[in-house]
Amino acid sequence: MRIHVYGDASVIRAEDVPRPSAGPGEVLLRVAATSFNPSDVGLRRGLLRSVLPVDLPLTLGSEVAGTVVEVGHGVHTLAPGAPVIGRVDSGGTAAEFVTAAADTLVAAPATVPLAHAAAVPVAGLTAWQAVFDHANVTPGQRVLVNGAGGGVGGFAVQLARHADAHVIATAGPRSAATVRRLGAHQVIDYTTTPLAAALDEPVDAVLNLVALDPQHAAATLLPLLRPGGIAVSATVPIPVPAGSSLTTVQFVARNDTTQLAALVALIDTGAVHLDVTATRPLTDLPAVHVAAESGLIRGKTVLVP
Repeated sequence: MRIHVYGDASVIRAEDVPRPSAGPGEVLLRVAATSFNPSDVGLRRGLLRSVLPVDLPLTLGSEVAGTVVEVGHGVHTLAPGAPVIGRVDSGGTAAEFVTAAADTLVAAPATVPLAHAAAVPVAGLTAWQAVFDHANVTPGQRVLVNGAGGGVGGFAVQLARHADAHVIATAGPRSAATVRRLGAHQVIDYTTTPLAAALDEPVDAVLNLVALDPQHAAATLLPLLRPGGIAVSATVPIPVPAGSSLTTVQFVARNDTTQLAALVALIDTGAVHLDVTATRPLTDLPAVHVAAESGLIRGKTVLVP
């Protein structure tokens, strides 16, 4: 599924192209599934050119679950037939086959369907780094996950709960039951209830996963924090008033196979569950983009060639 120009979802085309071959240090994967991420919309529209320059035409997709079918020179850690997952920063996973650097892949979870495991790399790593690298969540802390109904939010709720935090989550009516099932102690319906009115005491950390206006994010989220608290945003920067004791961090998740393998281990022990809400054919990718821009995507959608 490729784009030749930036634009609306109609620029996404299904095309036949030659099957790639694994180069040195690479493997060729038969794709079991890729997964949709909200950032894919920005990439397709050309909004990310300054931070993620790409050459067109571009095969979309940045995460994959698949099976190794060919190994390139110098690869000794993987063999044909191995089921793996990974984040492919060069893109190209919205396809039947894709090449990837062997050292960016990890063994797929054994306890979930391989196609479902495509939901893990991007959203899971973003949540892991928000919870552990930036918020440094510790047992007993009060953590607010703003935007818990999305793909990253589901992982963030579970990882904060795994860290023995008290987890408060915002979610709409469509997501509330799932977010509660994933471990949130309290779920706030942001469509009906102001956050400040729903909290009986401040929180230690806010994990913001919603693309709010930065000033609105500051006015809405920072008053919820205790003195010395932290707001971690995977979307917009959150400005801090002069003289405040609060800390804010905006970050872009990095590819980290150690963390990804740790996530796989938590999935296989049952500590983390996948919130895959739809499995669709890869050729539905334009329709998935349209649904996402209309606010109709919840959890994770995986796409199968």
